[in-house]
Amino acid sequence: MQLDLSSPIVMGILNTTPDSFSDGGNYVNLQQAIDRIGQMIDEGARIIDIGGESTRPGSDPVTEDEELERVIPVFQKAIKSFDSTIFSVDTTKYVVAKEALKAGCHIVNDVSGLEKEPRFAELCSEFNAGYVLMHSKGDPKTMQKNPVYENVVEEIKQFFKTKTDHLIRSGVKSVMIDPGIGFGKTLKHNLSIISGLGSYLTLGFPILTGASRKSMIGQLLGNRDVDGRLAGTIAVHYQCLINGAKILRVHDVQEATDSIEIFNALHEPG
Repeated sequence: MQLDLSSPIVMGILNTTPDSFSDGGNYVNLQQAIDRIGQMIDEGARIIDIGGESTRPGSDPVTEDEELERVIPVFQKAIKSFDSTIFSVDTTKYVVAKEALKAGCHIVNDVSGLEKEPRFAELCSEFNAGYVLMHSKGDPKTMQKNPVYENVVEEIKQFFKTKTDHLIRSGVKSVMIDPGIGFGKTLKHNLSIISGLGSYLTLGFPILTGASRKSMIGQLLGNRDVDGRLAGTIAVHYQCLINGAKILRVHDVQEATDSIEIFNALHEPG
């Protein structure tokens, strides 16, 4: 399925986990998950990103079998029910990604950026699937324990260059890059990444950003809890749009869709 990025689009988040930081436990039931997917599509999501393992800071990994049990039935039903929507699997496990692709999934969203599973390059090539290359430092359990960079924007750019070269050589035709806001970065690092997002445009790949409800927004708003971070999320993502992002990965789909409509109206040529 072809992804039209002539205008920015929304990727809606669907966590089938009991412990994700924002919506953990809300969509562990199959019908609840399908209903939520339908709602996000109605609100304007072009991609639905389904994950079965929390990657919030401090989270514990789950077994392969448990992750398969959480996500594959959702993919099997959702892809048949919403056949004009693009689906993405948020995983670092080879077998989970392969089973999702066999069910008709279109994109592998890998928060480890090929570090945990280098075979994703060949797998995506085999299935003619897209790949989201995300940068992270460390794993979710430890990634926020004093991450250090000399120049965070340039180090991530070099990471992207090395990995995208490998992906293209491996035959992956659709690659998206995600600097991984909040994944092994301090607040200062995250702000530098957003300000410097335009430097990644020279690489020639669509930029995906995911700041939805993240702790950096809570920190900037006086340690606001998750439920109070919607306006901050929209503000951060709007700045990402200004700086060149093409895909916003969000929990609040309607609000993100609305912000893209306003952005497009304000940035139309002439």
